[in-house]
Amino acid sequence: MKILDVLSKETICLDLKATDKKGVLDEMAAPVARLTGAAPQALVKVLMERERLGSTGIGGGIGIPHGKLKNLASLILGFGLSRRGVDFDSLDGRPAHLFFLMLTPENSAGLHLRLLARLSRLLKNDEFKSQLMRAKSPEEIIEIIQEKDEPF
Repeated sequence: MKILDVLSKETICLDLKATDKKGVLDEMAAPVARLTGAAPQALVKVLMERERLGSTGIGGGIGIPHGKLKNLASLILGFGLSRRGVDFDSLDGRPAHLFFLMLTPENSAGLHLRLLARLSRLLKNDEFKSQLMRAKSPEEIIEIIQEKDEPF
């Protein structure tokens, strides 16, 4: 499976307006919810419960909010970009700009961990992050990821 197998154009938010963590999750959950059939509030609840265990703001301007959802058929990924940056309780204390929101079925721990590892490796590449930051359209985000996309 590749990142673009689970990320669709509809779940890419290129101009997040939120100024805090909950706002980012609210904005990103709406398009993802349309694909899952779940209410956006239910997704945000799952994601906020995970955040209470420890921030998914991994530092370097990146947040990877994630959670497991009952009755979800397959893994779903969303992407968000905040050009201003958001306080996401990141490990390095710096604002987060790039977000990958990940929802997985309850029983798919292996897949969940493999995707988290793949995203983390990709996001260590500063040029990759810069390209995502400069993107002007969902299609451009997809092209940038496609260049680096490998099975996880």
